[in-house]
Amino acid sequence: MALSANSLKPATAVPLDPGSYVMRNQSYWKRNLAICVFGSFTTLVSLSMLLPFLPLYVAQLGVKSPADVVQWSGVAFGATFFGTAITAPIWGRLADRYGRKPMLVRAAIGMAVVMSLIGLAHSVAELVALRLAAGLIGGYASASIVMIGTQAPRERAGWALGVLSTGALSGNLIGPLVGGFLPDLVGIRGTFFVGGAMIAIAAAATVLFVREDFDPYTDTKPRAAAADNPNPNAHRAIIAALLVTAMMVLFANMSIEPIITVYVAQLGVPHEHLARMAGIIMAASAFGSMLTAPRLGALADRIGSWNVIIGCLAVTGLIMLPQAFVTQWWQLALLRGLMGMTIAGLLPSIAKMVRQLVDDNHSGKTLGYLQSAQFSGQVIGPLVGGQIGAHVGLHQVFFVTGTLLVVCAVLNCWMRARHA
Repeated sequence: MALSANSLKPATAVPLDPGSYVMRNQSYWKRNLAICVFGSFTTLVSLSMLLPFLPLYVAQLGVKSPADVVQWSGVAFGATFFGTAITAPIWGRLADRYGRKPMLVRAAIGMAVVMSLIGLAHSVAELVALRLAAGLIGGYASASIVMIGTQAPRERAGWALGVLSTGALSGNLIGPLVGGFLPDLVGIRGTFFVGGAMIAIAAAATVLFVREDFDPYTDTKPRAAAADNPNPNAHRAIIAALLVTAMMVLFANMSIEPIITVYVAQLGVPHEHLARMAGIIMAASAFGSMLTAPRLGALADRIGSWNVIIGCLAVTGLIMLPQAFVTQWWQLALLRGLMGMTIAGLLPSIAKMVRQLVDDNHSGKTLGYLQSAQFSGQVIGPLVGGQIGAHVGLHQVFFVTGTLLVVCAVLNCWMRARHA
């Protein structure tokens, strides 16, 4: 049996149960959104600010060989995303069972403690273990998506998730900038204590100001399938396609990270300016996404998530291709900024659509799988991009990732045609 078209449209016409989770939390979700944006920004600033000085800290912990410094820096940086990819579905399931706020508090407190402990590491093994623990225990941004995705009204979910995405993107953009000057003021180890204190502030704000009306009896009970959701098996196929798409979004965005400095050097940038120009190009994508994420999320509320997903995938894939032919660094920065503007609509729209396809009592678990898919792409993207760049060529990284995005657009077109 095929899905009815109603299940794939904004659900404004579907009356909500007055006792449902969404209705009971209707008066809280905007305030919770503001706190979650602040907390996501704070935690991601703390996690990303070590990028400029991570190799220095690895060397400070006793690693001598330059090659080993690079290798251990990559392992330490990726360990957090790997940990989050493993545990996001588990925390999502617990959120369905015990409420979303406890998961936010757990993530904030856990990350504040672990971030401070990183400043006390005595070996590179301890550094990697603590970065992994930050991913396993933390995940404030992921927990925020679960809370806002389940509390926001369905007709506003795209906008809300877009705003939340802006907070996370801002944290990833500002973090390296903060990490560039903070060690000069407080030292490398002191920087981690500052980061832990920042997350502790977010934890306090979460405890004091986030509100949730969670009924463990009614909100954990499965509900009968709605009239506009007659075929759960078809929903599972759609969700699987959306998970693959979410993974590819982060894969495409991160695939250039290992080669960016080498690629910029080939564009004639002097060696003494390489790090600065590479940083500007990396930041361009996040800056572009900040500009358009809420607008594209709101557009998904108006015209449907699938239209935004397919359009953004196709345009982003096409923008990837000319990046292989640039001759100046500023051309690459401009194209990366444009790519950030188009790719920004994907994750909020995907999360909104996944949320619409599952019941309240399964939303946390499913959104947890979505987070796991995203972080998997964030881990796999740099690995595959580095291998393609090293063994095939730097230009081919753009061709491969652009082609994969266009393939994902075709996959989503096919899924829409088949199930709508």
